[in-house]
Amino acid sequence: MDCDTGVDDALALLFAARHPGIDLRAVTCVAGNTDVDGVVRNTLTVLERAGAPDVPVARGAERPLIEAPRSARHVHGHDGMGDLGLPAPARTPADVDAVTLLRREILASPRPVTLVATAPLTNIALLLRTHPGVTRGIERIVFMGGAAGAGNATPVAEFNVWHDPEAAAVLLTAGVPITMYGLDVFTRVVVPGADVRRLRASAEPGARLAGDLLAHRPAGPGSRPGDPDESAGGLGDAGAVCAVADPEGLTTHRLPVEVSLAPGPTRGQTVVDLRPRAGEAELHEGTREQPLVDVGLDVDVERYVALYLDTVEHGPAEHGPVTTAPAGGGPVHR
Repeated sequence: MDCDTGVDDALALLFAARHPGIDLRAVTCVAGNTDVDGVVRNTLTVLERAGAPDVPVARGAERPLIEAPRSARHVHGHDGMGDLGLPAPARTPADVDAVTLLRREILASPRPVTLVATAPLTNIALLLRTHPGVTRGIERIVFMGGAAGAGNATPVAEFNVWHDPEAAAVLLTAGVPITMYGLDVFTRVVVPGADVRRLRASAEPGARLAGDLLAHRPAGPGSRPGDPDESAGGLGDAGAVCAVADPEGLTTHRLPVEVSLAPGPTRGQTVVDLRPRAGEAELHEGTREQPLVDVGLDVDVERYVALYLDTVEHGPAEHGPVTTAPAGGGPVHR
């Protein structure tokens, strides 16, 4: 996993560390929701709370390939973790950088890995450009980013892609299967308030942390104080990892996608071609080659909420037989 560990990346890490069908081999850190040193600290803290203190963690890029770093502390708190006042982690990161750790773990894996990115894609772009041969060891890249509809950083651009558009453009030309878990499904998976309150009351540190993090997450863009279920919390990035553990809960369409790199109001937009047939531009100017991406456009909300709660509350040791698809399986295509 490659993260900029803020609130919902932390939710994703808790799930990945506890799901019995996921072998979490490494976590790499990149600047995004907060500065990269804060991301490292948050990542180590979450893995300790999740009961996965031995998963290697590496520090990555301090800034995007071209742009200056632009944090999202107004969403994730000054420390990137909802200002929960969590203690400092007991261990330090690996003595290698993120790209080196990614390459090492991919090449050492006995089977092709699924690379899950819930952050700006700077580390991933550097990996792909520095060590292009690693793609032979990648089964699929699932990234939380982009949108076929409205954005959040701008009217048309989602934060992770907007933060480093050039890196996202590199990802799309990786030559491996890619799933885009964008804002079209990201905002829909919401944990009801009663479940959030139950998690917050748990005596188990990981489950309690999940509840505290969810309480910091808005249930949706239109949520406001006084709503009947204002304590509900969006899973956000964690939904992308649910889609790895249980790909049949995500419906995707294989569509051409490109990233707008030009300066101006569309910079960072993921231009998803939803048209059933070519238009006048292609007829007059010729068809352009665009990467085909499995774009998530629908999600089984109740399925992923149940999966998340069961995994985080019980963990691998208390699970019965694993019924979800193995990590790395493909999503449902339409």
